[in-house]
Amino acid sequence: MFVIEDELKRLPEKPGVYLMKNDLGQIIYVGKAINLKNRVRQYFQSSKNHSIKVKKMVQHIVSFEYIITRSEVEALVLECNLIKKYDPKYNIRLKDDKQYPYIKINTQDAFPRMRVVRQMKKDGAKYFGPYTDAAAMWEVVDIIKNTWPLRTCTRNLPKDIGKERACLNYHIGKCNAPCTGLIDEQAYGEMIEEVISFLNGKYKEVIKKLQADMIVASESLQFEKAAQLRDQIQAVMKLEQKQNATMSSMLDQDVIAFAKSPQDTLVQVYFVRKGKMVGREHFYLKDTEDEVIEEVFRDFIVQFYANATFIPKEIVIERIPNEKEVLESYLAEKKGSKVQLITPVKGTKHGLMELASKNAELTLGQFGDQMKKEQERTEGALAQLQEAIGLEKLPYRMEAYDISNTQGVQSVGGMVVFEGGKPKKSDYRKFKIKSIQGPNDYGSLEEVLDRRFNRLKEEQEENSFSKMPDLLMMDGGKGQVSVAEKMLEKYGLAIPVCGMVKDDRHRTRGLLFQGEEIVLPSGSEGFKLITRLQDEVHRFSIEYHKKLRSKAQVQSLLDEIKGVGKERKKIILQHFKSIEHLRQASLSDIEQVPGIPADVASNIYNYFHRN
Repeated sequence: MFVIEDELKRLPEKPGVYLMKNDLGQIIYVGKAINLKNRVRQYFQSSKNHSIKVKKMVQHIVSFEYIITRSEVEALVLECNLIKKYDPKYNIRLKDDKQYPYIKINTQDAFPRMRVVRQMKKDGAKYFGPYTDAAAMWEVVDIIKNTWPLRTCTRNLPKDIGKERACLNYHIGKCNAPCTGLIDEQAYGEMIEEVISFLNGKYKEVIKKLQADMIVASESLQFEKAAQLRDQIQAVMKLEQKQNATMSSMLDQDVIAFAKSPQDTLVQVYFVRKGKMVGREHFYLKDTEDEVIEEVFRDFIVQFYANATFIPKEIVIERIPNEKEVLESYLAEKKGSKVQLITPVKGTKHGLMELASKNAELTLGQFGDQMKKEQERTEGALAQLQEAIGLEKLPYRMEAYDISNTQGVQSVGGMVVFEGGKPKKSDYRKFKIKSIQGPNDYGSLEEVLDRRFNRLKEEQEENSFSKMPDLLMMDGGKGQVSVAEKMLEKYGLAIPVCGMVKDDRHRTRGLLFQGEEIVLPSGSEGFKLITRLQDEVHRFSIEYHKKLRSKAQVQSLLDEIKGVGKERKKIILQHFKSIEHLRQASLSDIEQVPGIPADVASNIYNYFHRN
């Protein structure tokens, strides 16, 4: 039995992290201390100096555990990771479900591609971002595509060099065709370095090079190429001009200000790169009425920069946060060089901070109520759902499943994920049924769940399959729920399962849980959430089914045409996108497809125009 008084005596006088637990064994608070013995004992001493939040929390603490670290900075990092992992009730939590895009270039490849991704991994690649303004990011991507002929194919190079002919991008001047050996690794690498320089904001270097190339092209009478380079120069210059200069220096900075309502706090961040403001973002922190702003800033900085790809040398902040020196050490350790937290009282930096502060006030006034209503709508719906089916904790992550087929043909499964009452589309997954033949929805669902839970057990990296859901929702009734319970038992998992039951008009009626049908009021937020979830999983799975069915129909037609094999079929599908577009194409259109000889083009045209 855990006796708090006895355990307090055993606490070490060392730095570390402590985890407070309630009577269900749930972690309700995570904190760090330079001296665990002194810090943890304070919670259980006289409460007259405690805040209201701490008083409430202490009432629910029945046990605690701790982890010793080598330093206070190490404890800070561990605290941040544990807060993200357990989402404790009494910690300030930076909940931001936006997944901002990054531009990724894997420089470890011989011939790297440029890709837009939503998640940063420790894979040795270079990531640029995150971009809070997606439109601005796609503008950058378009400039790069039009300026540097990078490959976009997924061929395994240099292994596959010379195995296939160059694709359409080569013929239209969008790629230098490394797949055919027309550009070597060194020359391609130099081009990648230019792209990286551009993404790092060194526009003047890029413009200078493009201008030199334009002069060479012009002098050698390559006027078309010179005109293309001129257009590229103008695009880069236009992008540079759009980013208004905010400072005469060339500093990289983040400027952080705040606005506070009686209950919540809005934090505004300005991103300044090379002396230019490139973007801004705001973050809404709930239930901070009992927190001092210095503590809010401290928690915000730790969590905001935990996964940042870039940390500037200077962070301008409206209030000096608690543990400023520890935070600077933490940021310096992540960046690999010195980082300063400063609070200016005059000058340009102070003016910029005031601008951020005024914008925070405006944003709070304009969007604060709206954001809070949205949070209450989604979290209120989850609370109603929790109460209706008697769950121990809020079902923050819900996974819903549906099967779609046409008389057993092209059976597929769909998995959609809602987190915090909102769709998390990056975690959606499709399943092509492999082991079941014919119209067997129960067997298909069993295969889908078997594959999903097997991945849950085996996954090493964090992704959609590695996350444990709080609630499973089956599109169907008793049969579908029984299949889910059978697979949970197979893998030794304890996850609540509900069936989403429909009425005679195929509309959401209620939930089936532990053999009983639960009906929520049709106008309640909980009922609306179930309806959205059921409609979404049905839409997602049926769209995948239609796509496969359409593709199969196209392929079966092309199989009948003389001269069209596996590779040519792939080329045709990629070029025309659909059978209807191919049917409407002229003979000349088909003959212009790279890799399709004239006699085969004639066979294709005649097949669709026999009548």
